[in-house]
Amino acid sequence: MTERAALLFYCQHSLGMGHLVRSLVLAAGFTERFRVVFLNGGPLPKGLKIPDGVRIVNLPPLGLGPDGRLLSRDGRRTVERAQKVRLQTILETYRALQPQVVFIELFPFGRKKFAGELLPLLEATRDLNAPSRPLVCCSLRDILVGKKSDQQKHDERAVAVANKYFDAVMVHSDPEFARLEESLVSYKSLRTPVYYTGFAGAESRTGARVAPTRHKQILVSAGGGLVGERLFRTAVEAYALLGRTPDVRMKIIAGPFLPKEAWASLRAEAHARPGLSVERFVPDLCAEMRASAASISQGGYNTTLDILRAAVPALVVPFADGSEDEQLKRARRLERRGAIRVLEQHELDAKRLAHEMRRLLDFKPRRLRLDLDGARNTARIADSLLEARNQKQNVTFQRLSNEREVHP
Repeated sequence: MTERAALLFYCQHSLGMGHLVRSLVLAAGFTERFRVVFLNGGPLPKGLKIPDGVRIVNLPPLGLGPDGRLLSRDGRRTVERAQKVRLQTILETYRALQPQVVFIELFPFGRKKFAGELLPLLEATRDLNAPSRPLVCCSLRDILVGKKSDQQKHDERAVAVANKYFDAVMVHSDPEFARLEESLVSYKSLRTPVYYTGFAGAESRTGARVAPTRHKQILVSAGGGLVGERLFRTAVEAYALLGRTPDVRMKIIAGPFLPKEAWASLRAEAHARPGLSVERFVPDLCAEMRASAASISQGGYNTTLDILRAAVPALVVPFADGSEDEQLKRARRLERRGAIRVLEQHELDAKRLAHEMRRLLDFKPRRLRLDLDGARNTARIADSLLEARNQKQNVTFQRLSNEREVHP
């Protein structure tokens, strides 16, 4: 039996956990065709299931602070020390594995602050002394952030790196919903082939075909929770105003990265207010949505897919601090199609949210026909590209061998 090709997957989640969740979904999809080693650059949340067949290499965790600066998530190391250990670990892992495929999440279209470890990795993939050069792919979500002050320069730099080092850009979107050229200013200069895989999200463990049993419950969530405190506190205040809506409970999923002080405060509120409950983390958010009458959340990629799979009446309050506009763009597209309702972050207050909650309980979302099989499609595309490359290399090798025979 031929040994499966090795695949190295790099993922750095810096603010929430959306990038990590999506990347692990993709990694799980690869396991049928590849031996997968996963370089994890951020904190690993407790309770998050690692897919069978995926070997995790945890790098000293780094993240971004509110001002965009790098922070060490490990109290034992400074940022500078963590960076040195990370680079050494990345290169050692690459050389030991000798992967036939390398997947890098978001870079070079984001994660500029991690270029110091990613450019050396990309240079290693071009080592002429190696037995063969791996297939190098970029893994992208549907919509890129597009409010940087130097957007033109940022995109030009990203495209130049992609053209130099990458063999493919995998966009985890249905092209009927969002295309890369819509959020990449320098798209016309991109020579690296682009492949649309469909949306890549985990299937709910309850099964997509199981008819949901919905309870009179409003579910509130904000991904990893790091920037969800304002939404949670406003939801608690709004819930207190729902006095004329009897028997409706509220359940808040705080997320593993919600700061400890905010978590303690939420727990105290839940103890004091009948009908309100809080949990730190659930393994299957989609299942929770299926069991709820309504969902209120931010608009990250994975949460949005859970909403669509669960077909739950949903109000999305997109995170929009600083240059972050990706969630709002996605939410507005879905709102225009009748799939969700949207409340912008600057409009969020308890009175308005209570009004939106009442409307949400009567909202009938429209089901959309989008390709949600991105994990399997991504693995299939990567396998096909690798096979095509191997065939091309074999043809070239055979041609050179024949030339040697004719011209010794």
